[in-house]
Amino acid sequence: MWERHFNGVTMFYWVVKAVLAPILRVLFRPWAEGTDFVPRTGPAILASNHLSFSDHFFAPLPLPRKVVFLAKSEYFTGRGIKGLFSKAFFSGVGQIPVDRSGGEASERALTTGLRVLAGGELLGIYPEGTRTPDGRLFRGKPGGARLALAARVPVIPCAMIGGFEFQPPGKITPQFRIRPGVRFGKPLDFSRYYGMETDRIVLRAVTDEIIYEIMKLSGQEYVDEYAARHKALQQAEKRAQRQEAASRGKVAATAGKSGQGATASKTGDGSATTDAGGDAAGRARTARAAGAGGDTTGAAGNGRVAGPEGSANVTGSADAAGAASASEQPAAPPEPSIADSAPTTAVSEP
Repeated sequence: MWERHFNGVTMFYWVVKAVLAPILRVLFRPWAEGTDFVPRTGPAILASNHLSFSDHFFAPLPLPRKVVFLAKSEYFTGRGIKGLFSKAFFSGVGQIPVDRSGGEASERALTTGLRVLAGGELLGIYPEGTRTPDGRLFRGKPGGARLALAARVPVIPCAMIGGFEFQPPGKITPQFRIRPGVRFGKPLDFSRYYGMETDRIVLRAVTDEIIYEIMKLSGQEYVDEYAARHKALQQAEKRAQRQEAASRGKVAATAGKSGQGATASKTGDGSATTDAGGDAAGRARTARAAGAGGDTTGAAGNGRVAGPEGSANVTGSADAAGAASASEQPAAPPEPSIADSAPTTAVSEP
């Protein structure tokens, strides 16, 4: 059952590679170094850093033999047309589904890898366990070391170059100005540790040596932390920042509404004050005008008019006094009267 499935996948792999390889070479001009370090036959493990999704294409592209990768089972369990396309694609590029949830699933993945190596195939693994979140090289997981010691096969370090810039995380369209490359290193022999694949200290030492060789080939900065944990912390930090931004937005919106209400209240009070002030000023001006007129009339009424028979007191209107005055003496500039100072006195009074 396994052999029939594996042979069917192998045939599909070569068909897909025959179609894609010329297209990839023309479009992206990938380069490769150290391909002679990869054995042409026999089982071996190809341990690579993981920069982007494009690594699945450019790592095996320059090699004349098939590379089988262990891929998460979610790639093969989708529904509908998208699910069928995903399953066909990952099968075509040499992926074998494994459950990576841990525990018994990890043991089944190890068993699957041992079957691939027992068939004399080249098994590709990503010791970091997932794609790098920021282009750096992260701490390796011991699964690859267990496979190498249990199957007693060499490990070829492999470094993808430029893949992170070629296809950044979350981007589908590649950057055509970047030429992706791959660099292979000398095979690592861990025969001194054969039979010790259950020793955690040995597994850590082997894993760190593999990661160190990848770092020398890639020139990446090393981070002594698991990439999956780093991603989880980043996602938690982003969620916290989004929640904080949303809270600040709500506070700002609430403050804005309160400010609009206060502005509206001030505007209403000001209008009432202005109207009241205008009415009071109008009433004051009317009162002053009436008082001034009365004073003038009174003054004019108490004035003297000279006649042919001498002066006499005349009580009358301002018009009569003015007419009598104008008939007997020339006009002169009027002197300031009590009415001229009345407005100032009236305003200043309480």
